[in-house]
Amino acid sequence: MSALPQAQLSYLALGDSYTIGEGVEEHGRWPMLLAQGLREAGVAIADPRIIATTGWTTDELSAAMDAAKPLGEWGFVSLLIGVNNQYRGRDVDDYLGEFTRLLQRTIALANARADRVLVLSIPDWGVTPFARASGRDLQQIADELDACNAAAREVCAAHGVAFVDITGISRDGGDVPAMLAEDGLHPSVAMHARWTGAALPVAKALLATA
Repeated sequence: MSALPQAQLSYLALGDSYTIGEGVEEHGRWPMLLAQGLREAGVAIADPRIIATTGWTTDELSAAMDAAKPLGEWGFVSLLIGVNNQYRGRDVDDYLGEFTRLLQRTIALANARADRVLVLSIPDWGVTPFARASGRDLQQIADELDACNAAAREVCAAHGVAFVDITGISRDGGDVPAMLAEDGLHPSVAMHARWTGAALPVAKALLATA
């Protein structure tokens, strides 16, 4: 007798332009690449349902989650959010409160399993040609994103959630044309693949246990 096919884990990806993959094909989005990499590693997981839109802040993602109810429960959930909070000049304390509430909702969507949630840090858009042309203070962008990411990392640690730092990756060659979409701001498939490379071993470890 042949073995029964393994049931696939459901996967929900929450975020903004970085998660929806602004400027890249659907298959090149990092959540899609992550699911593909997990399957290649022997993890039975479906392609993600993505709730993400370019420009969303933490509160706008939360409102979209409200609108999408009932979302049910998921075998795995990822979260990457916050760049637009910084872009719009919102305070890090504001981000901290809203991110905390979002993370708690995310854990609830993962059947209250913090070990089935993966958070990625906010990439640094300040290295891009778009940022250089904007006239914005690039060091201020970096400092504010670092503050947001430090706050998110602490919240994740307090909740037992895995946190993957991709900010350094985004700064390493993030201004190179091959790493950018045509708009000179959003990442190309090549950069999405690099983020996936950082996230994949962490996701594999999370999903290795029942």
